[in-house]
Amino acid sequence: MKASIIVFPGSNRERDVGRALEKAGSHVSYVWHAEHELPIGTDLVVLPGGFSYGDYLRCGAIAARAHAMDAVRAHAAKGGLVLGICNGFQILCESGLLPGVLMRNEQVRFTCRFQHLRVEQNDTAFTRDYARHQTIKVCIAHGEGNYIADSETIKRLENENRVAFRYCNEAGIIGGAANPNGATNDMAGIYSDKFNVLGMMPHPENLIDALVGGMDGLPLFTGLNRAA
Repeated sequence: MKASIIVFPGSNRERDVGRALEKAGSHVSYVWHAEHELPIGTDLVVLPGGFSYGDYLRCGAIAARAHAMDAVRAHAAKGGLVLGICNGFQILCESGLLPGVLMRNEQVRFTCRFQHLRVEQNDTAFTRDYARHQTIKVCIAHGEGNYIADSETIKRLENENRVAFRYCNEAGIIGGAANPNGATNDMAGIYSDKFNVLGMMPHPENLIDALVGGMDGLPLFTGLNRAA
């Protein structure tokens, strides 16, 4: 797997996700946002977490218009894999690669903690190394993670099984206090209509080593490595 990580001014998780990909066996390249093309042979593009362009205007709004995003959209249109994590999810929505928008957390404060997710299905390149409805522990660190879309979009995401992950508690129970930001239907991650683009607010790259609290994030990257 050849992965290209797009780096914007204000990105701060590119090395974390790069390490996760390398641990899974992927070859990693870092691409500055002003570049017009992706490295030859790129299989996966990753938009990492952080605060691109200082989160001015709306989170991800300026980054969505960077030169590199034209190449990312072309890559996705050809069926190439794209992963957006946290700020990367916001950029995917702002760039039109995913529907909806990420709003301020319902509690109107930044939330940073361990978080459990339920894997909704395991038949995609991103989730093949998980079990369906498996409960995993990852991390969250965001102030604008409240996923919102119009009712028809939400209905379509649900009917087409395009919800990748839902917030849950340790027992796998959805809803209530397990939802850290008020996201519609507890959505923590969604797919594009072709299932080749995934946007998710939580950070799987932070839980890839038992020394730092767990390894539940690693299967996402090992599954992707086998997708090439």
